[in-house]
Amino acid sequence: MRVVIAGGHGKIAQLLERDLAERGDTAVGLIRHPGQAGALRDAGAEPVVCDLEHADVTDVTAHLDGADAVVFAAGAGPGSGAARKDTVDRAAAALLADAATRAGVRRYLLISSMGVDAPPSAGTDEVWAAYLRAKRAAEDDLRGRDLDWTILRPGRLTDDAPTGQVTLTRHAGRGAVTRADVARVLVALLDEPGTAGATLELVNGPTPIADAVAATTT
Repeated sequence: MRVVIAGGHGKIAQLLERDLAERGDTAVGLIRHPGQAGALRDAGAEPVVCDLEHADVTDVTAHLDGADAVVFAAGAGPGSGAARKDTVDRAAAALLADAATRAGVRRYLLISSMGVDAPPSAGTDEVWAAYLRAKRAAEDDLRGRDLDWTILRPGRLTDDAPTGQVTLTRHAGRGAVTRADVARVLVALLDEPGTAGATLELVNGPTPIADAVAATTT
């Protein structure tokens, strides 16, 4: 399987790249800066410099040649303002979907966030509110496309060791999940086409990942 990952230098993306490479798949990471390439090679991935805030759909489509799936793991990140939440977390996700459509890549996994179903409450930090709105807009855009999409909404992310056990369902409730377990769930979702069309919340829980993913298709 050849998987192209937007936001290839992110923490979850590098874990995903390593997991894919270790089982013999090809992971291609789209990165903003050439200086990030070494980290991707260390993870077993092929780095491709492609700044999604400035690329056009033709550029991105070319990087999807031969891909079996795409994963949107990009984000504006800490310290970015409200404007970049829109240009990265929403617009870049839509750009990747446009490119996937042109390239004939049907499988699309979107890493979103819990808390996007309701509008931000009064008094919410402006940048956090912009992030939630951008993620919700990216979800809504993807749902309207003729792609085999799955939306994954992790809970509070930690850098703890993976547990291999999760709660994965439409409404998981508040909780934390390790980034390593998010990466492993993404691999399992890539392997399970029956999860297409699902929006799933993810926290650590009692169920082995393979069983949790299988249960979402029944």
